[in-house]
Amino acid sequence: MPEPAAERRYEPVIGLEIHVQLSTRTKMFCGCELSFGQEPNSRTCPVCLGHPGVLPVVNAEAVHYGLMIGLALDCRIAPRSLFHRKSYFYPDQAKNYQISQYDVPLARDGRLGDVRVHRAHLEEDAAKLVHAGASGRIHSASGSTVDFNRGGTPLVEIVTEPDLRSAAEAAEWLRLLRATLKRLGVSDVNMEEGSLRCDANVSIRPVGQATLGVKAELKNMNSFRFLQRGIEAEIVRQEELVRGGGEVTQDTLHFDPRTGALTSLRSKEEAHDYRYFPEPDLVPLAPTEPMLERARAALPELPAERAERLERELALSADTARLLAYRGELGDFFEAALAANGGATADGAADARTLASWVTVELVPRLGDREPADSPVTPDALAKLAGMVSSKAVSQSAAKQVLDAMAEQGGDPEQLVAERGLALAGADELGEIVDRAVASNRDAVEQVRSGNGKAIGAIVGAVMRETKGRADGGEVQRMIRERIGF
Repeated sequence: MPEPAAERRYEPVIGLEIHVQLSTRTKMFCGCELSFGQEPNSRTCPVCLGHPGVLPVVNAEAVHYGLMIGLALDCRIAPRSLFHRKSYFYPDQAKNYQISQYDVPLARDGRLGDVRVHRAHLEEDAAKLVHAGASGRIHSASGSTVDFNRGGTPLVEIVTEPDLRSAAEAAEWLRLLRATLKRLGVSDVNMEEGSLRCDANVSIRPVGQATLGVKAELKNMNSFRFLQRGIEAEIVRQEELVRGGGEVTQDTLHFDPRTGALTSLRSKEEAHDYRYFPEPDLVPLAPTEPMLERARAALPELPAERAERLERELALSADTARLLAYRGELGDFFEAALAANGGATADGAADARTLASWVTVELVPRLGDREPADSPVTPDALAKLAGMVSSKAVSQSAAKQVLDAMAEQGGDPEQLVAERGLALAGADELGEIVDRAVASNRDAVEQVRSGNGKAIGAIVGAVMRETKGRADGGEVQRMIRERIGF
């Protein structure tokens, strides 16, 4: 007897569609320069506005970037791909069609991490709708207005297979993709400005079932948290619907991150609704071997490869390696600090894991929203500070005070230590301070002698307060235990 729907366990099945605005100088099929924040409708021409009789010309640099993306995603590059007209009557498309690629995309059958990439193809962006009451530079008492500056911007659309099984997994994979595209230098991947936009196709099915369920599409999510919350809400909606005896219908939805509400935008179109046909004004795109060689030569070490190398060669934890690799500027800072650290003496150099901790645990919170290049802390200076801790020239606690100062004004750590009197306390000075702490904390001493090892913290704390953090914690504990015979 079939298991009742209300009692079944369900699993989500998720695929992503990502639109990436390419950082070319001009639009996909005309000579208009790209625009963000310019006066509305000031970066347009008869071609991108679709005037009668105009002819599009393919942007060669956009093709180069598309090839780089395809190769970076381990895709097969089509020897011959086609541009099509995708017809739809929306106010954000002056031509009433979009030039895109349909059945023969530029690249397909790739992979990034554990997720298969179904296809990556070139197309042009639509214009920007600004609705009454929304923020922006266009204002209207009612209704909506259109800024055509964005129309025609080169895009690569990346479509995954439905390989993701949770909202958190989807957000993490999108972080990897964003880091990869940023490392390639093909886009600024600024989600807030819309140069990276993500749609999610979400369905559920009983655990153990191979057949896919009916999917709903969540549109235009522009942050990782937005994406994760939207998918989570849609999974809950579908499970409640199915458990209540209903059926999921194919739909396009909007998730409001302020209220957590899902609203229907329109029934999902099928391919025949767009009336695709080959673009008659453009020849097929057939990459030559020199074009492919140029794209291959432009590929840097990618984030997934970098994370694997940092973990393998430097014995960093997987989480630390991933953080340094996914935040490329942070990884560059760490590797520059590591190179500077290698020039120190064996006694004064911090090992790679220690240095990585100084970068990811200590420096990152002090950066805030800044990238390392925008901070006055240099890789050489951080490497020197970490080396001073390793060689016991300064305590860990005092070094953090020095880093606070460096994050505000920069400077040389040795000079800052000298100016602020933060050098590690000498043996004689420290011995006297320990003697006083032991004498003034007799209750703690007796507790330690009675077997309560944690009570030693009160004595250590007294020493650290008097030295203002200039003492090495391990040495303080050793001296205390020596004096109380424990």
